[in-house]
Amino acid sequence: MILTKAIQKKLLENGSKKNTDHKPVMKLFGGSACTWLISEMDQDGDTMFGLCDLGQGTPELGYVSLKELLSLRFPPFRLPIERDRYFTANKTMTEYADDARKNDRIIA
Repeated sequence: MILTKAIQKKLLENGSKKNTDHKPVMKLFGGSACTWLISEMDQDGDTMFGLCDLGQGTPELGYVSLKELLSLRFPPFRLPIERDRYFTANKTMTEYADDARKNDRIIA
């Protein structure tokens, strides 16, 4: 399960507080190097904000669709994305983004 009710509630709560540097609520991963740190969700229940790293050395802050993430399948076994159940944020999204830009990847 990618979104628990508690995670979804926190993401929606953060999404309603604009112009705030939130800590990520969840970490998603897939394939060999794809990672997303997600901090907010819009009221549409699909549009999320976070730090996205597709493993190409250019992590960036931006918006991503939950539906699109759930539709991804990674070779060679067509595995879906997963949530890191043990992830606990210890920095704000800006701090994670600054570190990711320095290292060309998300360091979590």
